[in-house]
Amino acid sequence: MSKAILVALIAMTLGATLDPKPAMAASLGAYEVFGVENDDMLKMRAGPGTGYKVILGLPNGTVLRVHSCQQTGSTRWCRVSLKGARGLKGHVSWAYLRKM
Repeated sequence: MSKAILVALIAMTLGATLDPKPAMAASLGAYEVFGVENDDMLKMRAGPGTGYKVILGLPNGTVLRVHSCQQTGSTRWCRVSLKGARGLKGHVSWAYLRKM
């Protein structure tokens, strides 16, 4: 099974078990992008869903600050900013974030 499919299945499983309310303060803070295929990047979007414009591609290891999260359909989307450029904000899928 490819890594992307495995990550997607894990994300769907976690999404089904997570509370659909926004993330609480205890889960906010510094996270890094992980689990993205080596030849791909996590897309930071203008809003919480794939229908929103892509702002930036983020490779594995990119450090982000998570401000809040919300469930949209089967995906948990988080509002984030780049650690080194806090003015650059967008939304990414929770499935590709790992707490630092």
